[in-house]
Amino acid sequence: MANSMIGGVLDNNVWYVDYGALNHMISHGKWLRDIKDLKTLGFVKTGDDITHPITQIDKVPLSMQDGQTKYLKDVLHVPTITKNMVSVGQMVEQGLQMTFNPNGCFVEDMKNQSKLIAKGERNKRMFTLDVNMHEVNSMLFTHGKGAGDIRIWHKQVGHVNLQHL
Repeated sequence: MANSMIGGVLDNNVWYVDYGALNHMISHGKWLRDIKDLKTLGFVKTGDDITHPITQIDKVPLSMQDGQTKYLKDVLHVPTITKNMVSVGQMVEQGLQMTFNPNGCFVEDMKNQSKLIAKGERNKRMFTLDVNMHEVNSMLFTHGKGAGDIRIWHKQVGHVNLQHL
């Protein structure tokens, strides 16, 4: 599973914004929604000259800061990469605009009057989007594939009776 350290805290919801990446990429197979098997096996070559196999292509739901769920389309599932990558070029193709400044990066929906839908942080010369995976996380919990500790969910939903979880 791809994980990132942000301020000393482990976080796997971080997406690195990459202007040079041709495609969005993840290693999290559980995030995939409408999986399409590849007709021909593909590969991704990373900056360290390692070739990684692409196993599937899919869309991934992201809970944006505006409260809506957006789908990153044509996301490559590359199980052996260690970071989630967002392709700026692919975002533009999907009707989104990304702007960068010293305060961070900003994603606007060009199909919806340039509405701001997500903000990212700047850490030196790197930009990241920290998006919520609520839809995916709740789906995993419902299907018994996620959070192993019911006490965490008990706290997150306002200390509701455990029988309701």
